[in-house]
Amino acid sequence: MKKVLIILLGVVIILIGSIYLSVSGTQKTFETCYISNFEELQRTNFRNHDSVLIAPSTLYTSNFLKDLVQGSNYRDAWSEKVKFPIVFLDTLYGGMEIIKEGGGKQTHSLKLRAKNDIIYTLRSVTKDPGKLIPEIAEDLGLENIIVDGISAQHPYAAILAAELAQELDILHTHPRMVFIPKQDALGDFNEKFGNRLFLLEYETESKTNWTSLKNVSEIIETKDLQKLKFETKTKISVDQEALIKVRLFDLLIGDWDRHAEQWGWVIQKSDRGNVAIPVAGDRDNAFFNISGLIPSIITNKNIEPLVRPFEKEIDHMPGLVYPFDRYFLFNTSEEMFIARAGELQKSLSDEKIAKAFEDWPEKIRKLNEKEITEKLKSRRNKLQEYAAQFFQQIQEQGKLSDALKGSEDLELSSSQLACFDCDLEN
Repeated sequence: MKKVLIILLGVVIILIGSIYLSVSGTQKTFETCYISNFEELQRTNFRNHDSVLIAPSTLYTSNFLKDLVQGSNYRDAWSEKVKFPIVFLDTLYGGMEIIKEGGGKQTHSLKLRAKNDIIYTLRSVTKDPGKLIPEIAEDLGLENIIVDGISAQHPYAAILAAELAQELDILHTHPRMVFIPKQDALGDFNEKFGNRLFLLEYETESKTNWTSLKNVSEIIETKDLQKLKFETKTKISVDQEALIKVRLFDLLIGDWDRHAEQWGWVIQKSDRGNVAIPVAGDRDNAFFNISGLIPSIITNKNIEPLVRPFEKEIDHMPGLVYPFDRYFLFNTSEEMFIARAGELQKSLSDEKIAKAFEDWPEKIRKLNEKEITEKLKSRRNKLQEYAAQFFQQIQEQGKLSDALKGSEDLELSSSQLACFDCDLEN
């Protein structure tokens, strides 16, 4: 018995030592992109160039031990150098006006307005997880566990998700990756936003229609959709067929982070009143590839059910159903879900999957196309089964009693809180 205890103690010591060795590779919590072909950035006139060679981030480089303990994830894609176009705001789409700074817990962003009044957003490709690091992790010197978790996100995820959505006739924000050098148009934002790599895409709110849909009055966020219906008493319904389709698409691409603030609604006028058609924003967590000893423990469905890795099979459907789904899709049917799943299975051919990867740089395709393709096909083939499970989870979890994220300050009745069309039940 004594020998067994000594062996167990030795294993624990080795494990703890391995963890500290793994996370001690860097003390940085944030780093912008690595620019390789301009050594003296401050003296470079980027207007004399049209592109720049960039590695999205070199913060996640690793060794065998780090891969074992914290996972290999998408480290190679982050550190691979790729050419990106250089963009100046004063000439972009005829000139852009900065409206305000945005961003969530990890992403730095700027909202921009073009001359035609369309709203765009610049979203940083490199993330800043400083706000997510708990005090205890800092005290123990383990903050790199949180920082390094960003390597599970694919820096080109939004591009691939958009191309797949395009193939399936699903609305998306048309993201493209651009380098923004320091420039006069950034003004006071130069220090934070200059010389960085961004996703440039349409914003999920706009007074001017940027979609291909006709008879559109505006594009609004979820909170404003609720206001439109419950405060101004506008006759409006949600296109549930379209929402089911895009939520099943989320299952296909493994995008587990789909709370209410990450959606826009295209308001389309029709003979039946106004119809709200969903458009998803923020695809940072599509194809989320987490691995390694520590992340596998942290993302266990019994510990963190909401952070789901992108594998060939979906292992925990309850973690993928959000209050958002219960709010907008409670009054639907299983048949609707299965029908949409069948359509997606038929539409998403092997050829369309391969075509979607053509918008990725060749170097990145060589790194990740094969693995992601295999997972997409596996999920596609089981999509009707997943669709039924998703619907069943919505029904089991039931209607809401609390406000959706971002709508906490709205004064809504109990039926208006419960679901979007619950007021029609009375």
